[in-house]
Amino acid sequence: MAKNVEIDDTNPDAVHQKIDVSPELATIVGEGPMARGEVTSKIWDYIRANKLQAKDDGREIEPDDKLGKIVGDKRLTMFEMTAKVNRHIRSPSKA
Repeated sequence: MAKNVEIDDTNPDAVHQKIDVSPELATIVGEGPMARGEVTSKIWDYIRANKLQAKDDGREIEPDDKLGKIVGDKRLTMFEMTAKVNRHIRSPSKA
């Protein structure tokens, strides 16, 4: 038997919470605030559109100049990239 579950939209989870992005990150994903999941999706759209995934290992990224301003210019894994991108996002209340 299904239960009626109330959803609390006033306290969204981390993926759906609105965040602001740094000016450098905004050149790739656009101006915030936007959901963290949307930021991640737009970064991956940029990576695919510019063919920045390593040919020998699709889990690794070879940044171009624009993405390099956010994550550095050395090849890195997608997990390392996430940690570096996190430095460019913040809660709107902390802006």
